[in-house]
Amino acid sequence: MADLTISADDIQGAIEDYVSGFSAETAREEIGTVIDAGDGIAHVEGLPSVMTQELLEFPGGILGVALNLDEHSVGAVILGDFEKIEEGQQVKRTGEVLSVPVGDAYLGRVVNPLGQPIDGKGDIKADTRRALEIQAPSVVQRQSVSEPLQTGIKAIDSMTPIGRGQRQLIIGDRKTGKTAVCVDTILNQRANWETGDPKKQVRCIYVAIGQKGSTVAAVHRALEEGGAMEYTTIVAATASDSAGFKWIAPYTGSAIGQHWMYDGKHVLIVFDDLTKQAEAYRAISLLLRRPPGREAYPGDVFYLHSRLLERCAKLSDDMGGGSLTGLPIIETKANDISAYIPTNVISITDGQCFLESDLFNQGVRPAINVGVSVSRVGGAAQIKAMKDIAGSLRLDLSQYRELEAFAAFASDLDAASKAQLDRGARLVELLKQPQYAPMPVEEQVVSIFLGVEGHLDSVPVEDVQRFEAEFLDHVRASASEILADIRDSGKLSDETKDKLVEVINQFKRGFQASDGSSVVPDEHVEALDEEELGKESVKVHKPAPPKKK
Repeated sequence: MADLTISADDIQGAIEDYVSGFSAETAREEIGTVIDAGDGIAHVEGLPSVMTQELLEFPGGILGVALNLDEHSVGAVILGDFEKIEEGQQVKRTGEVLSVPVGDAYLGRVVNPLGQPIDGKGDIKADTRRALEIQAPSVVQRQSVSEPLQTGIKAIDSMTPIGRGQRQLIIGDRKTGKTAVCVDTILNQRANWETGDPKKQVRCIYVAIGQKGSTVAAVHRALEEGGAMEYTTIVAATASDSAGFKWIAPYTGSAIGQHWMYDGKHVLIVFDDLTKQAEAYRAISLLLRRPPGREAYPGDVFYLHSRLLERCAKLSDDMGGGSLTGLPIIETKANDISAYIPTNVISITDGQCFLESDLFNQGVRPAINVGVSVSRVGGAAQIKAMKDIAGSLRLDLSQYRELEAFAAFASDLDAASKAQLDRGARLVELLKQPQYAPMPVEEQVVSIFLGVEGHLDSVPVEDVQRFEAEFLDHVRASASEILADIRDSGKLSDETKDKLVEVINQFKRGFQASDGSSVVPDEHVEALDEEELGKESVKVHKPAPPKKK
């Protein structure tokens, strides 16, 4: 058996190598203790160096956000299941601010406000992470809104148009079709997505805040059936989730959207709805003993929404020219748009579409109140054809509503007022639209042309929608060049207008009203002049009657 010999030099060399590579690093970790917890918040002591908005780690991997930095404790909001957090548990600092993973892998997925998938389709491979509390683009980094974002809804695209980079508030009572308007807008982006042109494509984000799980599932199904999930991400904080999740959900959706915006892409984000976010933030603030203000909301509830909605912008060309268009939804009580949260958000946004419950119950859907609804971007967010045609539409409808209220008390009306009432009733009927049926802008132009130019005046009110649908089918089949010209040029030239009038008159001759009558007005035929008459004389030769003898 061979002897094992180790020389002293080998031992010395090994020790020297080890010592030279040794560094005496000391790690410092702050650990706090839960003083009390409940209802989605916790007070923690023993974290003297914690930063505001820093992530804290609770036992079981549950995360919290440090919101209140008091003298002897930290008030934290729990993100997720807060029921397992008990007094005396240890809390660690993470040294990170709240951020979420972002990237193209989020398209077609349903995630929670931490960016974790909840649709059972496996993990999401993110491109990078993005902080939630991030500065909005500055004035220099923006440009004015000039590109239209078509919703596919006639009443909106014609009277309260939305541009890329705009923030348009959708406001109204519960069950007035607010979510339906936003879902239709997402569905209408499908044609742009299928072009494959990055300048036309719009990625969509639907943020559900405090919605019922069944409502979110219904929206997901509608988007899937309409082929829209391919370019849509759903961020869901349902009614059963903690107040912390409802509070950060809009910021998560915004962070995912901003990643694409700064990449030069176009994004549409729907916040459904910010009333529930404000209520969740109020609950958090009251539990953390923050002083209440009007309607018990904390003093910074305006800043809660303003810093969120200011992130929607149309970036300058130097920044890539991307855009983030926001459709925040606010739920009112008894159509009161002068309450605290509605007035806050109205003052932040670039216009609002007010959906009225009375109109909805009358069957006017979408139930847009023309008088209160406004777009502060206006014609800059419309194609020229729509701007030219729909210029008088808003005024006609407003006058019709006023005259309608007056006519209820008047016994007889003059001919002009009666004609205005008849025209208004047909315009209201024309702007009605079924759910999940957005309309291309060129068809909207043709449809509104019918009403504004008086071509529907001879059509009975109950037949207006049937006339419109059949006429559009007729144009698609036999005069598609009119639609193609409007779509490609964005204008309605005099030549196209004349061609369209000719097609309308030709279609009217073959259209029959539901009562069997013709919709072509009786044409007055003038008598011909004497010179134009081609007179012929006919002479009849009759033999003279025989004389009587």
